[in-house]
Amino acid sequence: MADTDHTDGFSASERAAMRQRAEELRSISGVKGAAKRAREYEACLAAIDALDGLDAVIAQRLHVIVADEAPHLEAKTWYGFPSYASDGKVIVFLQPSSKFDTRYATLGFSEDAQLDDGAIWPTSFALAAWNDAVETQVRELVRRAAGASE
Repeated sequence: MADTDHTDGFSASERAAMRQRAEELRSISGVKGAAKRAREYEACLAAIDALDGLDAVIAQRLHVIVADEAPHLEAKTWYGFPSYASDGKVIVFLQPSSKFDTRYATLGFSEDAQLDDGAIWPTSFALAAWNDAVETQVRELVRRAAGASE
């Protein structure tokens, strides 16, 4: 990794993400209830609006999918990523390819996502394109992860 600082082991991108998370927490410090949810929702929309190209398409469609399939999830940011949470716990998030200069965006699910399937199951998915088949699969994953009825 070219931007790794060997003194602490974190890349410049990783340190920036940690600073972003600290800022997210500071921005809602002391804010409660509906005001907190509104602030987090606006931060999520701002994170989506800041994206370009395929990252923007994926983030915009994910936002719509979550609203359709799991409206009980609350939009927020998590390390600067558009994210959706239940009871304050992130369930699903999008790591745009531009965040760490990767060749694909990553759709991720936390340990609180209800995707368990035996002894092994995937918790993240590479998104290198967006089409109807991808949208169908993402809808199903979000529905399952959020515990929404089918």
